[in-house]
Amino acid sequence: MRTFDFDLFVIGGGSGGVRAARMAAQTGARVGLAEAAELGGTCVNVGCIPKKLYSYAAGYAEAFAESAGYGWTLPEAPRFDWAHLKTQRAKEIGRLNGVYASLLKNSGVTLVTGWAQLIDAHTVEVDGQRRTARHLLVATGGTPFVPDFPGREHAVSSDAMFDLDPFPKRLLVVGGGYIASEFASIFNGLGSQVTQLHRRAHLLTGFDDDVRQFVAREMGKAGVDIRLNSEVASITRGAQGLTVTLTRGQQIEADTVLFATGRVPNTQGLGLEAAGVKLDDKGAIAVDAHYRSSVSSIYAVGDVSTSVQLTPVALAEAMVVVDALFGKGQRRMDYEFIPTAVFTHPNIGTCGYSEIDARAKFGEVTVFSSEFKSLRHTLSGSTERTFMKLVVDKKSDRVVGLHMVGADAGEVVQGFAVAMRAGATKALFDSTIGIHPTAAEEFVTMREPMPG
Repeated sequence: MRTFDFDLFVIGGGSGGVRAARMAAQTGARVGLAEAAELGGTCVNVGCIPKKLYSYAAGYAEAFAESAGYGWTLPEAPRFDWAHLKTQRAKEIGRLNGVYASLLKNSGVTLVTGWAQLIDAHTVEVDGQRRTARHLLVATGGTPFVPDFPGREHAVSSDAMFDLDPFPKRLLVVGGGYIASEFASIFNGLGSQVTQLHRRAHLLTGFDDDVRQFVAREMGKAGVDIRLNSEVASITRGAQGLTVTLTRGQQIEADTVLFATGRVPNTQGLGLEAAGVKLDDKGAIAVDAHYRSSVSSIYAVGDVSTSVQLTPVALAEAMVVVDALFGKGQRRMDYEFIPTAVFTHPNIGTCGYSEIDARAKFGEVTVFSSEFKSLRHTLSGSTERTFMKLVVDKKSDRVVGLHMVGADAGEVVQGFAVAMRAGATKALFDSTIGIHPTAAEEFVTMREPMPG
């Protein structure tokens, strides 16, 4: 039999890659991992973690403004130190990079620093040195996509937003997905004058229609200038900053232009073609139900191969691969009822089907919804409102869609996601005692269905 340097070699040190390497090594497998950048991937370095930290920072501006309603008087107007926030974020991310390195080391994983390329079905090359493995796993994630247009070089992607210098007094965000909407909310809260452009008629394609419309209204009330059905034609730089010309001729002045128009699988320069790995029509590595590519020894997980671009999904997929290769082969990934959050202000939390998708899949559904001012804002002076919605399969009474726009929506929805995966019915929701006074109790006290 052919001998290999490793049982598993992982390309990519993001969440999915590190999880796979660690767990495989703990079974006794010989594991190597190559990463050219900082460990932790997009989520740790330029994604979920720093974005949530900056969202917290923006939230303090709201809290300062609301505190007067509760009797607090600040001796002077709060001042925001952008440089300090960047420094504190960098320290925390550096700490997390170290945690990832320690996890790999303590698990017995051989860490190789450098860009890895596939040579064939069992061989990778990093900085001129070749290593062989019985199995290869590609977990290189995704990368921001900025379309080609005149002045493209003046735009930045989401990766650059955490270290902008100077802080943008005028920010133009192009895009309507969760990354664009989050950055629009965050920088609005931090003090930028934010305009958000989207080429479609509504933000957040794929989310429930009521949620999309509600959060857009709340973001608008908070100060984000949302302009729909708009596209950028060109960007030019002048003495006063950037001038963005739209396809219909209007112009917008900005200090920074963020293009958050989607991410694409990070497959360039990996040698996939040489190894015979096939890509799908979106440029992602095509995999089967077990995350095996067209080459039987090469697997792929996470954003480089999936349409569900979420860190916890990459982690779960990695565990399926490790179990298949070094375990009992019993793990399976279920993509139904995956909860997720969008850290706009206010937050979005959602699990299951939108109303439209639920009607398409289940036929008749019953819809319950509620919109209200939370108890906190009865004294805060804020006009922010909360929205909640349940979608119920009429035939089985099962809750198949749960949506919230409001404070800590992700924290609230995470718990309900467990119940939904367990098959909770509306009757079970109704029989559950609510925690009073909370916003979350609304999910178990909604009784009147919407007409139609």
